[in-house]
Amino acid sequence: MSTESTIWGYARVSSAEQNELRQLIALKEAKVPESNIFIDKQSGRDFDRPQYRALLERLCSGDLLVTLSIDRLGRNYDAIIENWRILTKERGVDVYVLDMPLLDTRRDKNLLGTFIADLVLQVLSFVAQSERENIKSRQAQGIAAAKAKGVRFGRPVKKSPENFGAIVHRYERGKLPLADVLAETGLTEATFYRRLHEYRAAKGKR
Repeated sequence: MSTESTIWGYARVSSAEQNELRQLIALKEAKVPESNIFIDKQSGRDFDRPQYRALLERLCSGDLLVTLSIDRLGRNYDAIIENWRILTKERGVDVYVLDMPLLDTRRDKNLLGTFIADLVLQVLSFVAQSERENIKSRQAQGIAAAKAKGVRFGRPVKKSPENFGAIVHRYERGKLPLADVLAETGLTEATFYRRLHEYRAAKGKR
């Protein structure tokens, strides 16, 4: 690697609530300048991420890209393989995956070394995608189980007040404007009309 090469770092977490501190510590210990670290807080299902795209624009041939693990780079098998090819073959960038020293393109650049690195990359990329699919499957199973137990997702349903019938009576007699109805019930206009329809239908069945 030439003396003009630059060391870059890439970190990723799947959401804004997750903490990237462990990755940042590892990158700094690997001598990556803090100003050269790019962080995305986004799913790894594809590479359409703002900070990753910005990083690609900065990378030059001979530079070194460091990341903690292959799943920080991405979690889609085909996308990882394709972007690894773009980085190493098209851009001429070296890549070093900290938790898998075999994935360091600076070492063993002979045919055997390249073969081993490619093989390890394919295995780890497959594992990363499998884990992502397992996570999605577990989430779906958890949601289904919760729904079966009666757990509701989304916003809680707004209840009508106990005096809803009296409010409707005043509204229907023209003694209570719609704005006052909404203020008293705490319902939105659409919800009020839906509850009004349900109330009238229930009265008609009596």
